Amino acid sequence: MSSRERVLGRVRRALADVPPGDTPYDQVVPRDYLREHGDRTAARTVDLLAENLADYRAVVHRCTEAELPPLVARLLADRKAGSVLVPPGLEAGWLAEAEVTRVADRAESTPEELDRVDSVITACAVAIAETGTIVLDGGPDQGRRRISLVPDHHICVVRVPEQVVASVPQALARLTPSRPLTWISGPSATSDIELDRVEGVHGPRTLEVLLVG
Repeated sequence: MSSRERVLGRVRRALADVPPGDTPYDQVVPRDYLREHGDRTAARTVDLLAENLADYRAVVHRCTEAELPPLVARLLADRKAGSVLVPPGLEAGWLAEAEVTRVADRAESTPEELDRVDSVITACAVAIAETGTIVLDGGPDQGRRRISLVPDHHICVVRVPEQVVASVPQALARLTPSRPLTWISGPSATSDIELDRVEGVHGPRTLEVLLVG
């Protein structure tokens, strides 16, 4: 018996006496906390997202839909990126002006192959203003979780204001808990006991967020 089977067996035994029609898990605990702190307009909520993203050392760009393809091309050129990872459902027009090799998101790709890719571009599921957090849920325009964790440079496109919410509770209401959720607050970073910050340890060293609207 594997460790997984042992753990699942314990869970089944623990739930054996729970009636099938028992109260759903999301109704057991009262959730009467605030859904948002303060009263903001949609524009102010987007401004707060930009401020908190920058506070986490993400690089924030604002553009219109028409300005997006040349901006993506410029960001990749500035990085001297020769290749970019592309989720299968990404809008083709986003890379229309970029002169780079497109690498498909494939299940059989090894970590070593992914590490050789210069950049990755994805959309997102939702962005949270109060925490400066981008959430990916593995959708067709976001790809597998690992493609946003291995390459050193991540370009993430957020449509504003429709993909921006104020708070974590509002974000959770939009997300499906069974999906592979990746919560990103700035570039990957960690600190040792002396608080020396090191970026890029377990994810992209550079996160560029494009607020498109």
